[in-house]
Amino acid sequence: MSQRILLLGMNGQVGWELQRALAPLGEIVACDFDSAGDRRADFTDPEALRALVWRVQPAVIVNAAAYTAVDKAEVEPELARVVNAAAPAVLADEAEACEALLVHFSTDYVFDGSGSEAREEDDAVGPLNVYGRTKLEGERAIRMSGCHHLILRTSWVYAARGGNFARTMLRLGAERDTLDVVDDQVGAPTGAELLADVTAHALLRLRAAPELGGTYHCVASGEASWYDYACQVFDWARAHGVALRLPAQGLKAVTSAEFATPAKRPLNSRLSTRKLRDTFGLALPMWQPGVERMLAEVHGR
Repeated sequence: MSQRILLLGMNGQVGWELQRALAPLGEIVACDFDSAGDRRADFTDPEALRALVWRVQPAVIVNAAAYTAVDKAEVEPELARVVNAAAPAVLADEAEACEALLVHFSTDYVFDGSGSEAREEDDAVGPLNVYGRTKLEGERAIRMSGCHHLILRTSWVYAARGGNFARTMLRLGAERDTLDVVDDQVGAPTGAELLADVTAHALLRLRAAPELGGTYHCVASGEASWYDYACQVFDWARAHGVALRLPAQGLKAVTSAEFATPAKRPLNSRLSTRKLRDTFGLALPMWQPGVERMLAEVHGR
């Protein structure tokens, strides 16, 4: 049975892929901050979102919008809180009121990054920065609302559309003789395409079994440091004739302490996907093929 799906953040990396992945599931009403007229979704004005949901009357609300400028959030905490916490709280209230399912994307940054084990969904949280704290507030608001929801925590998201770590590496590799990359933060590069496809699969299951809603971790399989990720990018580039100034020995591994940023990052961004895989019958691919596929798309290879 077809359902009306309200997709928010349609022009972001995940939102763009969701337009494709969700298309077979129902009528998509896709909105973003810069959409015209009644399709405008201004996350700095949560009450306007309330009116948008009321007009659309969706069966499913998919929120792919967020304030994701991690360092900038340290100097714009209130704006980050409005977008990442207050706005999702309004969406959750409206989802409860119109009996809609709310799908929301969160982050490994809700954890403190200690240890080396992959975090489970019910492990203790402890965000290290404003971004992580506001995303956690958003999660809690959704759960407290009582609405039917699916929260997918992920990490290190990339896509061929827009900027990402791999594209930054290639740009710097074409300009520099040496490049320092952090080697003590470990996670899983995860494609927006994978997130969108998992979301669509989960929505199909939730139609038949709504009791499966809740919080899940969704990342590609395997793990890497940012340095490992950079090595993969440059290996692919050299194998495919992408022009680089950076020699192989010019890539240097450094610690987070040597590469200070305004916002503190978790060292351990590993997320266990066992619950997601077992509940929805999924096999999550290793991270390397997804990165290489994205690079091939970007470079027309």
